[in-house]
Amino acid sequence: MEISAILTYVFLCLSILLSYLFIKKERKRKGIAKLPPGSLGWPYIGETLQLYSQDPNVFFASKQKSYGEIFKTHILGCPCIMLASPEAARFVLVTHAHLFRPTYPKSKEKLIGPSALFFHQGEYHTRLRKLVKSSFSPETTKKAIPDIEAMAISALESWATGGQVINIFQEMKKFAFNVGILSIFGHLENNYGEQLKENYCIIDKGYNSFPTNLPGTAYSKAILARRRLKHILMEIICKRKEQRLLEKDLLGHLLNFKDEKEETLTEDQIADNVIGVLFAAQDTTASAVTWILKYLHDDQKLLEAVKAEQMAIYEANEGGKKSLTWAQTRNMPLTYRVILESLRMASIISFTFREAADDVVYKGYIIPKGWKVMPLFRSIHHNPELFPFPHNFDPSRFEVPPKPNTFLAFGNGVHACPGNELAKLEILIFIHHLVTKFRWQVVGSQSGVQYGPFPIPQHGLPSRFWKEPSSVNQDAYSGY
Repeated sequence: MEISAILTYVFLCLSILLSYLFIKKERKRKGIAKLPPGSLGWPYIGETLQLYSQDPNVFFASKQKSYGEIFKTHILGCPCIMLASPEAARFVLVTHAHLFRPTYPKSKEKLIGPSALFFHQGEYHTRLRKLVKSSFSPETTKKAIPDIEAMAISALESWATGGQVINIFQEMKKFAFNVGILSIFGHLENNYGEQLKENYCIIDKGYNSFPTNLPGTAYSKAILARRRLKHILMEIICKRKEQRLLEKDLLGHLLNFKDEKEETLTEDQIADNVIGVLFAAQDTTASAVTWILKYLHDDQKLLEAVKAEQMAIYEANEGGKKSLTWAQTRNMPLTYRVILESLRMASIISFTFREAADDVVYKGYIIPKGWKVMPLFRSIHHNPELFPFPHNFDPSRFEVPPKPNTFLAFGNGVHACPGNELAKLEILIFIHHLVTKFRWQVVGSQSGVQYGPFPIPQHGLPSRFWKEPSSVNQDAYSGY
């Protein structure tokens, strides 16, 4: 009986101890941050079908309406946390950027090159970013104005020949590519330029295709073109080294770089970053200009105001006989606001991908290590609390600077676009020559958006262009 009582007493003590430990563990577990609200969808598939079966902006907007400014989902085989507030974007891209590494599908990384700037963070990224930014400094880009002008005029005159219908987006891709070649190589021998363009176009077609190496597929062709492109770049680099040229273009900066240990960049690193800049310079700029032309075409009053601003500069340059100056491109306030509002409205980069390098807690929610994190730029740009009547095209909203972390057209933080000033410069130059010398008319339906992957007006905004007679004065530019 005594032994039984002792065993009962021990059992009770153990039960109490285990209960205490269980309760303590539960309390601790409950104190740990939980996942944000949302749905992960079907196993493996997640919510990818829902995302791609409709306008992706509708998908994100519906999620935000249901769950708030932070929610989880599962797309493209990855669990994701979506963030739709300026504070969250700043957290991921600026203040805690070291906890979120850039992430791209391996198939895309393979086509651009693993050493490209935007695949990295840390010391390598910092050095390369400074190098790229220095090659796009005002001192360098202002010298490119006459060449960019010549490219813009040449493109516009070719569009205005014969009254043919022009796919503005596709033609602007060619223009942006040529500006990219100029900024990377300076005046490149024509033969090399054509070879680069031919192979880059093949890579571009395969970049967003299904990544299979089966012979004849767009992706396998792109892999072969990538090898040829590297070979061409190696030839150009060898010539530069043989001639000991000290050019101040991007290639020159990459070739002349030495770190504190006197180590230089490898040829693979140089090639990857050259190709990376070509990718970054083309589609986004082409899409931006296409949207600008649509918005101007749709708002005749605004177009007249932009023309008036540009005609004043045109007349100051003796009817276009003189080249634009750097100071003039810095003094186009209305045109500049049109560019910013177009970038906000279109939100060409709708979101960006990051990956949590460790478990991260944000506003009481856990972002697990390895999960994708997506700041939703478009949701921020179209938030009525930040931009009243966000679906109205209104450049006057940029008469005062936007609140911090609310305008993210070029990203933010250490991975913000280092070439954004060059992109804005080429757009300003293009618009100047367009509205002072040409007129255009959109052909067919003017509504609808397509994604490939960046949003562009339906069918690339097909249009016809006409050149204005040189004797026509400013008042004759009505009737676009």
